[in-house]
Amino acid sequence: MTRIVCVASGKGGVGKTTVVSNVATALTELDQNVVVIDSNMHTSNLGLHLGIPLYPITLQDVLKGKAKIKDALYHHPNGFRVVPADISLAKRMTVKPKQLMSVIYKLIGDADFILIDAMAGLGQEAMSAIEVADEMITVTNPELPALTDAFKLNKVADEVETHNLGVVVNRIKNEAYEFSIDGVKEFLNLPILGLVHEDKNVRKSIGNKEPVVTYKPGSKASREFRAIAETLIAGEYKKPKYSVGQRMLGWIK
Repeated sequence: MTRIVCVASGKGGVGKTTVVSNVATALTELDQNVVVIDSNMHTSNLGLHLGIPLYPITLQDVLKGKAKIKDALYHHPNGFRVVPADISLAKRMTVKPKQLMSVIYKLIGDADFILIDAMAGLGQEAMSAIEVADEMITVTNPELPALTDAFKLNKVADEVETHNLGVVVNRIKNEAYEFSIDGVKEFLNLPILGLVHEDKNVRKSIGNKEPVVTYKPGSKASREFRAIAETLIAGEYKKPKYSVGQRMLGWIK
């Protein structure tokens, strides 16, 4: 059975695309067949994260009837497949739910997970991605503006009857101004799917155009992304295992 999961955020800049690329990699490591769709038609970034920004055939071509979905499926070295969006301003467009579903429908049965990287915010493009998905993951930072927008996003998911699996709290810095994890759960009234702490290796991996899960497999963020993938499969949050050095550093902090 193919699970169609939209990865969404109410606010830009929270690290949603980073979550998508790394969770896709981690799911593939767990022998899951994964397809990632970049549904952001205006500010596509997934290809930049994966080191393959200039595709000859993109999702826009498929939606406009100029290509078939199999022609826009690209195999990433990490093992999953990608349906990219074009980064060109000339090809920007607003996609409707029926259009996006017509593409996704042809992939059902050919993957265990279809992860949709939605456009940030609450615009029509984001709404379409949420509406066609069966499930949604909310990505946020533990800060008030991001949480406020995530709360609105959850209401939108409720309206279109997309099941919200829970929240990934990304880029945790353990600063005084941040909400506690219990505070995030209470604010959003959602289960925690995963916690990803600020890790310089993530920024380095983006610069290297590679998911941190393969760029620096033993890093704290890599372990946390793998825990999210395990949670998606198992259905319950699995706390990541840290090395002795990482645990000691946490105790010191």
